Amino acid sequence: MQQQEELELIRRIVNGETDLYAILARRYGRVVYTLVSRIVGCAEDAEELAQDVFLKAFRNLHRFNGRSSFPTWLFRIAYNTAVSETRRRKREWACIDQARLANLPDSEAERMDAWEGRQEYLDALARAVGELEPEERALVTLFYYEEYSVSECAGITQMSESNIKVRLHRIRKKLYILVNTQLHGSEK
Repeated sequence: MQQQEELELIRRIVNGETDLYAILARRYGRVVYTLVSRIVGCAEDAEELAQDVFLKAFRNLHRFNGRSSFPTWLFRIAYNTAVSETRRRKREWACIDQARLANLPDSEAERMDAWEGRQEYLDALARAVGELEPEERALVTLFYYEEYSVSECAGITQMSESNIKVRLHRIRKKLYILVNTQLHGSEK
């Protein structure tokens, strides 16, 4: 559905045709659930939070002004809801010394591409993603799994594009360290 059609649908929902909201929920339900699930790390919690996201969006649909696309606006609500929930739980996340990250050559972190097809590395990578902070998991989900552009990630998270690029770069290094530590006890 093109943005103009979506804006018309939203206008109709706001003006009382609330049953049409089911169209938006069906269209974006899987992506919202996936994003929330990857951030909170628990399927049951993700289902409940995804419902909360759609409820919040419905209650605030009259505030949607069209400055961003509806999916960006909705995913921002999902991102904020899931990150707030994980912060509320106060779980401990993987902490890697900043000096260790800075000392890892970029070329080493780029070796992650060679892991494709090697199940032990992919399994370790999945576990490592689970150890990331909520905001980091959200960026991994949006950029690598859902294949949103840097610009779209910036719109959803309300960070600058340059900040997104820097964070993604650091996350790749962090994942490289976490995976290699799991498999080999070191970065090599």
